[in-house]
Amino acid sequence: MSARLTSASEGELRDALSTTAPRATVRSNRRGLRIATVVAYLITFVVLLPLLWILLLSFRSSNDILVHPFSASNLTTANYRTVIHTLDLLLMYKNTFILATVSVVLGLIISFMAAFALTRMVFRKRRRRLQRILRYYFLAGLAVPVYILLFPVYRLDLTFHLFGTYWALILPYIATTIPFNILLLTGFLADFPDEIEQAAIVDGVGLFTLCTKIVFPLMRPVAATLLVLNIIYVWNEFPFAVTLINKPSLTTVSLGASQFQGQWSTDYGAEMAAAVLVLLPQLAVFGLFQRQVIEGMTLGAVKG
Repeated sequence: MSARLTSASEGELRDALSTTAPRATVRSNRRGLRIATVVAYLITFVVLLPLLWILLLSFRSSNDILVHPFSASNLTTANYRTVIHTLDLLLMYKNTFILATVSVVLGLIISFMAAFALTRMVFRKRRRRLQRILRYYFLAGLAVPVYILLFPVYRLDLTFHLFGTYWALILPYIATTIPFNILLLTGFLADFPDEIEQAAIVDGVGLFTLCTKIVFPLMRPVAATLLVLNIIYVWNEFPFAVTLINKPSLTTVSLGASQFQGQWSTDYGAEMAAAVLVLLPQLAVFGLFQRQVIEGMTLGAVKG
């Protein structure tokens, strides 16, 4: 009788543990989800706070900003009127758009060709070291501070009569974006299945068609990520622009936004309004390619 009771109690205990264990797991998962949600909201708030503060300051006068920087009273649109009347926004947007389009497109093409060669060229065993050296050579550009190159680039522009032209900025922009582009592209191509390329070659596809119609279309997430990051870099770049551009007709948005800061005084309200007008196109580009950027940044993080 006691043996039966013991076996029955053991069965009831196992049943109770089997029902309480999933409940405890569900509760811990819910608790972890709530904590993650709170942390995500806090991070979002910290990221958005400077943008919201810039937007608020753009509607206040410089005196109010200096006296009461956190106040939301006495809002005005005078700063935007000052920016519109002072700056030729259409010219600035046109110049920056030309620089961003040409430099980003050429940079992506050159980076893709270099990355494809580094990952697909057939080296002999004795020359594998050359392949590693070439890859490290490109990646070494990430370790070089970009603005150390200001003076050498300035001298080269003077030598080749490029100073004060679009190409004075386009060529440095291409050169400074290539190392990071190659880093992402080689990482993607290293995991790219060779069977797709081999099947295309068997069907008689040439190298140009293989790259442009088969490989590159499958790299859209990575290409979109590089497109957005490079456009934002060119759009916000200031040291190269202020050093290599000496014509008002070639003014970029970053140069235009800096015109409200003088040697002895600064119009903070107008400067904040100009900063908002500089940010709007970047937010539009990021919103347009948001899904592709997220896919490109997380590509390869989870493997099946």
